[in-house]
Amino acid sequence: MNPKFPPASNLQSRPIDIPEITINSRKKTIGLDLNELWHYRDLIYFLTWRDIKVRYKQTLLGAAWAILQPLLTMVLFSVIFGYLAKLPSDGIPYPVFTFTALLPWQLFAYALTQSSVSLVADQNLISKIYFPRLVIPVSSVLAGILDFIIAFAVLLGMFLIFRIQLTIKILALPFLIILAVFTALALGLWLSALNVKYRDVRYALPFITQLWFFATPIAYSSSLIPEQWQLLYSLNPMTGVVEGFRWALLDTPNSVGPMVFVSTCIVILLLVGGLIYFQRMEDEFADLI
Repeated sequence: MNPKFPPASNLQSRPIDIPEITINSRKKTIGLDLNELWHYRDLIYFLTWRDIKVRYKQTLLGAAWAILQPLLTMVLFSVIFGYLAKLPSDGIPYPVFTFTALLPWQLFAYALTQSSVSLVADQNLISKIYFPRLVIPVSSVLAGILDFIIAFAVLLGMFLIFRIQLTIKILALPFLIILAVFTALALGLWLSALNVKYRDVRYALPFITQLWFFATPIAYSSSLIPEQWQLLYSLNPMTGVVEGFRWALLDTPNSVGPMVFVSTCIVILLLVGGLIYFQRMEDEFADLI
């Protein structure tokens, strides 16, 4: 017998340490486990990058669609609302006025659409392995930031053409971007969880998004809304985001503080409610999907 190797009987009797992992239900808890999300940060990165690549896979123009979509919409609105309807633009050239509003809207609309259907789209992944399901809508929302960055570079070029100077107000822009992302995430949590149980959500979503588009001051200024309706109008969280963008980038004279404050409060309520509902439904996703 080779002295370098122990007898087979000793090998069989030696205990094997197998790590035991217990997954507990969080159905009755309220809160966001940031440590768990951070532990799965690599999965968030992978799913975000996957969504970006899938979006432009086998496309002729690729990432140029991130520029063409808001650019063509801006041209159409400039002709119809700016040239023909003569809508006021707070003293700003109408193409820049509209394009500035289209940037946060494009970020919000894409993130909302993708996050709302994300759980059903990744049903094979959900039904096979465990990971915090919140990873899926979060990665879907983050995937839209690349398009925003590309389109924002075009906006800066328009500033040079129209000789528009940036002011110190631009320091508020990161907060407004975060507010737009959280608005999409808050609603995406509600709709993605509902879409697992009721597939009508994906059919109603384009109609809801279209109505929301015209209820947001993109082609027009919020100053057209009568003063007595301003508070009610501010309940649309994208109103504060869009007008905040114009204030930060174009230095518009409108007072956006109350609008942004109301929009922030609405987003916080939607986000907290969405997290609670999402976590209550999380244990049933694999069975219902």
